[in-house]
Amino acid sequence: MSDIFQEVISIENLFDAWREFLSGKKKRRDVQEFAIHLEDHLFDLRRDLVRGEWQHGEYTRFTVCDPKPRIIHKAFVRDRIFHHAIVRVIERSFDQSFIYDSWSCRRGKGTYHAVMRCHSELERLNRNNKGGLWVLKCDIRKYFQSIDHDILFADLTETIDDQQTLTVLKNIIESFEPGVPLGNLTSQLFANVYLNEFDHYVKGQLGAPFYLRYSDDFLIAHPSREWLEQQIPIMREYLASKRKLVLHPNKIVLRPFHHGINWLGYVLSPGYRVMRTKTRRRLWRNLKDRTEEYLRKERDWESLSSTIASYDGILRTGWNGTDRRLLDMLRRCL
Repeated sequence: MSDIFQEVISIENLFDAWREFLSGKKKRRDVQEFAIHLEDHLFDLRRDLVRGEWQHGEYTRFTVCDPKPRIIHKAFVRDRIFHHAIVRVIERSFDQSFIYDSWSCRRGKGTYHAVMRCHSELERLNRNNKGGLWVLKCDIRKYFQSIDHDILFADLTETIDDQQTLTVLKNIIESFEPGVPLGNLTSQLFANVYLNEFDHYVKGQLGAPFYLRYSDDFLIAHPSREWLEQQIPIMREYLASKRKLVLHPNKIVLRPFHHGINWLGYVLSPGYRVMRTKTRRRLWRNLKDRTEEYLRKERDWESLSSTIASYDGILRTGWNGTDRRLLDMLRRCL
């Protein structure tokens, strides 16, 4: 048995994966039922993996609005724990090959840091280019649904040189069709792996002065509008031929930085950034729902405190003083 697979299926890693998975889910019925016989379930999972008998289960489908409707496919608790277990081990092997400005679903990164990094770099480039700065934003149409299984698996084999680990990864990939499901932790890693080649292409071959990607949304800055316009058909052809992906025709936006750039729920302009009103309202609505759930019956302080802590970080990027005071008051009351 290989060292990688040994680490993935070690009982220590499986219990660590359980603890990661459990965060914010202690009150859910399926999680509570799994926890009743936790050790039996985890040792059974390990036994199936050792014997090569593990098969990914089915998914439960539901819709969330965040803010637009998204179809989520949730795996059984047993499989979701294994997603955590395998990502815990293999993520670091892929992470070192990612460009710095790939910000989605990576440890130590995320929305808050992506906004801060983007704004600081745009301001730096704008100062250095007295003629102004242009920004191109693009989005990939139905990204997760469009990920090709064969291309993805080929990408994984370039980094993972272990047949047992590749076998279970292929099992996960083929458990869903088409593409990969939004509900899997592994899908977040797969999404970054799948566009990693494109990231390097834009920075290395196209020579973009600044390129940043968050999931399937990416942004390129350049002092020349004409140069950015020329890159659109080049990137469209590359994504279609190499990745079988399509640039969303209605989400290609090219505008000067001083007019304001909508990015991850904020408007970024020279000298200031502000959270968009609908983003602000959505976050407060979510916090209100979590608080009401806590006060009504669930009393899930871990989930609520985690939400408050994450919003406290977001506040530092563009909320006003009233928002900060209200959140501080809520924290003291609870």
